Amino acid sequence: MLSNKIIVVVGGGGLIGKYVVENIKNKSGICINLDITARDNLENGSLRCDVNSYDSVESCILRVVSKFGKLDGLVNVAYPKTKDFCGKFEDISIESWKQNIDFQLNSAFVTCFVALRIMKEQKFGSIVNFGSIYGVVGNDFNIYEHTNMCPHAAYTAIKGGVISFTRYLASYFGKSGIRVNCVSPGGVFDNQAPVFVQNYSKKCPLGKMARPEEIAPAVSFLLSDEASYITGHNLMVDGGWCAI
Repeated sequence: MLSNKIIVVVGGGGLIGKYVVENIKNKSGICINLDITARDNLENGSLRCDVNSYDSVESCILRVVSKFGKLDGLVNVAYPKTKDFCGKFEDISIESWKQNIDFQLNSAFVTCFVALRIMKEQKFGSIVNFGSIYGVVGNDFNIYEHTNMCPHAAYTAIKGGVISFTRYLASYFGKSGIRVNCVSPGGVFDNQAPVFVQNYSKKCPLGKMARPEEIAPAVSFLLSDEASYITGHNLMVDGGWCAI
């Protein structure tokens, strides 16, 4: 399905990212993980990369292209955030808002900017960005009752921005043979408080939170030639959350 395709996954060491990397490899793709926690070892498919540094992103992607001669795919699944990325709207500092926009939305621009420069010259390539259900619909704050959880307002602004940015890129670069799509997961289980898991599962049509490995196949599909006529699409992998 992804045989001999050279794919860079930005944030491949995270909760979802590691399964994205694994799924790509299982489908015969050649996957390179760019992550701040990764060992700098291109031979083993990993490069240490700071997504908030243009120079770091450019250096890593150019190293991949220098070694393999092309760049078939880019996945933006990195999720850098501040320590206070959870709290009531009234308590958000301007600094926190700006930092998180820079960490997540602006870093997606940087990685796309570097990759698209290469893909445009090649006249082929596929990019998959990561949105969220909360980039599409409003937050349901009822599911956070009796927990200490409260999603940061910047999150929905960032994810909505990523989805719209994806459509822009798809339209702009379509004539260059480049496809740009987005995957928007629903809630992914990560040992959240049992009351939250219960609240979320009650609302979700499939009656459960997602496992991270359930998100990854959608990414591989959009990267593959089986999705050759799909661009500008936001694929919801949400157990039906946005259907109701």
